[in-house]
Amino acid sequence: MQVPQDGEDFAGQPWYHGPLSRQKAEALLQQDGDFLVRASGSRGGHPVISCRWRGLALHFEVLRVALRPRPGRPTTLFQLEDERFPSLPALVRSYVTGQRPLSQATGAVASRPVTRQEPIRRSFSEDTLLDSPAQTEPLRARKWSDSQPAGLEHMGQSREGEASAVPASTLPRTGSDPVLLKTPAPLASIADSLRASDGQLHAKAPTKPPRTPSLMLPDASGRPPTYCELVPRVPSAQGTPAGHSHPQPEALWWEAEEEEKEEENRCFSRPQAEVSFCPPDNPFCMLGPQNRPLEPEVLRTLRGLFLEHHPGKTALHLLLVDCQATGLLGVTKAQRDAMGVPSGLELLTLPHGHRLRLELLERHEVLALAGALAVLGCAGPLEERAAALRGLVELALALRPGAAGDLPGLAAVMGALLMPQVSRLEHTWRQLRRSHTEAALAFEQELKPLMRALDEGAGPCDPGEVALPHVAPAVRLLEGEELPGPLDESCERLLRTLHGARQMARDAPKFRKAAAGRLRGFRPNPELREALTTGFVRRLLWGSRGAGAPRAARLEKFQRVLSVLSQRLEPDR
Repeated sequence: MQVPQDGEDFAGQPWYHGPLSRQKAEALLQQDGDFLVRASGSRGGHPVISCRWRGLALHFEVLRVALRPRPGRPTTLFQLEDERFPSLPALVRSYVTGQRPLSQATGAVASRPVTRQEPIRRSFSEDTLLDSPAQTEPLRARKWSDSQPAGLEHMGQSREGEASAVPASTLPRTGSDPVLLKTPAPLASIADSLRASDGQLHAKAPTKPPRTPSLMLPDASGRPPTYCELVPRVPSAQGTPAGHSHPQPEALWWEAEEEEKEEENRCFSRPQAEVSFCPPDNPFCMLGPQNRPLEPEVLRTLRGLFLEHHPGKTALHLLLVDCQATGLLGVTKAQRDAMGVPSGLELLTLPHGHRLRLELLERHEVLALAGALAVLGCAGPLEERAAALRGLVELALALRPGAAGDLPGLAAVMGALLMPQVSRLEHTWRQLRRSHTEAALAFEQELKPLMRALDEGAGPCDPGEVALPHVAPAVRLLEGEELPGPLDESCERLLRTLHGARQMARDAPKFRKAAAGRLRGFRPNPELREALTTGFVRRLLWGSRGAGAPRAARLEKFQRVLSVLSQRLEPDR
């Protein structure tokens, strides 16, 4: 593999539009096959391919894989699904000239680039996306610092020690020169504001800074953070002191919580009231104050949102929301004082955990209905429904033990795949086996036996392998549901379920630590995180008025809706 040449600077490509919002990008895409590449503000400046296909504007994030610097090899590879490329232009050329689908799930093909009409004013963070060494050398010649972290104090000064005459405002960009930002703060202030995961900090400074940055410098002006080319390795920057601001505090609250929970008193105290971890139905970004059930515009937005994210990232979003809904993470001191125990895993085994158990049952049911709707709502070609099945299977694989380890999320996805309205679609499942054989085999040989074992209380439950245990069997049992099967088998299953519930409550601190470890450094997408909450899904399925109806009536009504959709797709012979 050769190092990309100067011409591989994707900022000089006509299809690259620089920082551009999703709404503005969709307005530029007029016909099927139109595409452009933009820097997504919500994804930290990462490149995103926006493409219109079958009347929908789809957005595909390009993954960047950082490599260890070696002579003659690039330091970053670019990837959409499987194949990796040494540069972004090489990736775009391969997909456009070969008319390859940007994703197998959508089949979207990019064929006509939408050229930009105005010059780009790039931010410093975009220059770090360039994997060409030739692009970064002129920048180092203009702005001097040595290769040690102490040299950060001299950034923005000339070699003679004189202050730079460049004003603090951004300079106009000419040719391929990058935009220079204002002079960074001294090292003392930088050390107080840095925040990164354990895997991004090292005990001693490297002899030469890597070209791929790993830390962000927060800007006091409130603008999105920009990446710095030099990576200071400051041991004292392991955490952000209390009271310091952070660009995205909601993305790191569980990391600080992990240390706090280990020091709290584990003694039981008298409960004061039942606690709910399901937030009230506050206004949602994608839903108005009043909404109808299954609004088409919202469904299209959600479809594009899920297609834009890799199943592994979606699984982490679901793990985060499930941990909050279960009371494993995000429990306030007032909630702990009210329920008498530190976490919801212990609360759901107690008599005053009745409200939490009902919330968890409803969450499992609404997520399973939403997953089934993702398949049954595909009224287009057969391959489209097969691709939806494949997406659910891949999400289930990303949630299984050893991966994200979110067993309640896995149970909800499998509930959608095993729902009678979905499992009866013979032609769709046949098409899945024909077009996506690996996903079909994984579903039959791995996921179905795993789910059967979990429901019977015999599945994996080790906190190192699992971040959030399978709570549905214990919740159903404690709410008075009878166990299926013969009496002797149901008795054995009853004993296993009760033993598992006791072990789950005892290992709650270990599960909390495992979940926080998987989420360390994770930056959730606010829209996707909102779309996975119980309140949002309830409002989406039944509307603002129907969401307040009794739970049993709502579920029965929607089951009939799914049965009608299933019959329309594949009528009974």
